[in-house]
Amino acid sequence: MRRLGQYGHRVWVNAQVWWWEALLGTAAWVERTVAPIGQSVTADDLTALRHDLLEESRISWHYLVLVVSSCVIATLGLLSNSAAVIIGAMLIAPLMLPIRGAAFGILDANRTLIRASLLALALGTLLAVVISAGLGHIIGVTQFGSEVMARTQPTLLDLGIAVTAGALAGVAKVEPKVAGTVAGTAIAVALMPPICVVGLWLGQGDLEHSGGAMLLYVTNLFGITLACMVAFVLFGYAVTQRARRPLGLTLLFTALLLIPLGASTLRLVQQTQLEASVRTALLDRTVTFQTLTLVDMSTNWLTVPPEISLTVRAAEPVSPYQVGLLEQFLAKETGRPYRLLFMVSPVEEVTSDSAEGEAP
Repeated sequence: MRRLGQYGHRVWVNAQVWWWEALLGTAAWVERTVAPIGQSVTADDLTALRHDLLEESRISWHYLVLVVSSCVIATLGLLSNSAAVIIGAMLIAPLMLPIRGAAFGILDANRTLIRASLLALALGTLLAVVISAGLGHIIGVTQFGSEVMARTQPTLLDLGIAVTAGALAGVAKVEPKVAGTVAGTAIAVALMPPICVVGLWLGQGDLEHSGGAMLLYVTNLFGITLACMVAFVLFGYAVTQRARRPLGLTLLFTALLLIPLGASTLRLVQQTQLEASVRTALLDRTVTFQTLTLVDMSTNWLTVPPEISLTVRAAEPVSPYQVGLLEQFLAKETGRPYRLLFMVSPVEEVTSDSAEGEAP
């Protein structure tokens, strides 16, 4: 038994060594890949970049005003389910700035920059959670719309968006020609809305949904940080030998997110396949739908059992008895129960014969 324990411990140690070497090897590969594209950077350029990043990463009245304003706008947009209002909040949210400063500070081993960036990021995040939770409690909305629900189930697609947007944010800081993309980058990565969703759910005491929104926020955070670090290395603003270890560590923490994000992505694919199966079963294998026209169909997977909303056109009303039979049919066909909610629009057939006897 002791030998078995020693053997298991040895396997675990070897696995950790292999994992760490793989991460360092990946960081080295990134370094070798981007090094030929790098440009020569002078000491004055590095000093100017450090100064600029430190200034924009420090806590200031401008930063606090933008955090509070963007949080209020984003929260109200989420409560009103308005995508346009939420986009407006993304444009003025300043959370990208300290993340970018932290990315360079980690590469540069600049403790002052790292401390200032993390402090500003932590304060901005805490303020957003408190303000959104307070607004949600005061306004008293109990049912959230699709804009809130969409930010509780992040997937691998969100990580891809964060990495791409983070790379653009890093390049925009060191390359003036692409500085105009900052606004689009802020819209793409959407840092403020997820953290406001965390506050809204915490205000209702729902830890499950707030945890999903927090996962999206953390995904954006690490995706942006990793991509900014790669961008700074790419453009020669970090010593490649010193950047290898920070890149490896950041890649490790980002890779850990692949587990929950992968599970969420798989669940999304399964839900899409189930929804397609339900649609096919209802349209092709039921007598009821031979007399109905399906206009729209959506599924709320967060309820137990899942609730399917069906918008249909019908010449005759749909009875509760028919709905019950359809629910039994779906449970038998798919192996799980569903609750059907019909929204029926009446259809009246009108022809030229109907006008006989009527005054013109």
